[in-house]
Amino acid sequence: MEEEYLKFAKEIAIEAGKIMHKYFKENNGADYKFDQTIVTKADKEINSFLVKKVKENFPTHSVDGEEEQFGKSNYVWVCDPVDGTAMYARHIPVAVFSLALVIDGAPLIGVVYDPFTDNLYSAIKGKGAYRNNEKIHVNDYELNNIKTVCNYDMWSKSDYNIYSTISELSKNSYFVSIGSVIRACMCIANGDFSLSIFPGTKHKNCDIAAVKVIVEEAGGKVTDLFGNEQRYDTNINGAIISNGIVHNEVIKVLEKNLK
Repeated sequence: MEEEYLKFAKEIAIEAGKIMHKYFKENNGADYKFDQTIVTKADKEINSFLVKKVKENFPTHSVDGEEEQFGKSNYVWVCDPVDGTAMYARHIPVAVFSLALVIDGAPLIGVVYDPFTDNLYSAIKGKGAYRNNEKIHVNDYELNNIKTVCNYDMWSKSDYNIYSTISELSKNSYFVSIGSVIRACMCIANGDFSLSIFPGTKHKNCDIAAVKVIVEEAGGKVTDLFGNEQRYDTNINGAIISNGIVHNEVIKVLEKNLK
């Protein structure tokens, strides 16, 4: 059944990529929601497509999408239809599609698709992580390694202010913000980046659910901002996504600065 779920998730991802391409170079209908976050035609169309397909294929399952939800079940398809919408709306090719099957709060299947590079990242819990058909693994860089690159996300209404932490950690590491936390986390899974710090909480499980299983199957670690495990079928308490090696050091700095 796991392979059937993964096949379904990959098929949805490829269709989502086609929709993203369709609107990328034209008027993508960018608008702002009540919470002042941006949304496009692609976000809505992809989310509705997922709901339709889940109803057809797994009617007892539910969908928790960033733009649309369906049903109530302990089997939840958690989706961010376009992560990096602000970049996508401005025709900057950074955005990705993300989908996870979360069972009783824990991601079993994770898929992320970057339609601009045609890279499909996937994982089944316990069976490794892959980019297309090649197995991927996190790097082994410490924070003070010249090769270490880290990502962060931050916005004015975030429940956590991580600027002090970034300032402290950036004394030894190179920090960037590429505009899509999920895309950055795939860079961790394939060994290009070492860390991403994400202060999202309300409905941000959609951003991290697939990341959790893909990065951990690639040898990394994903927790909340304080090093705790958390559910991915409800609001989260931020996230640290890392190669595992730098994880505890980052937790210590965050705990000190967020107190």
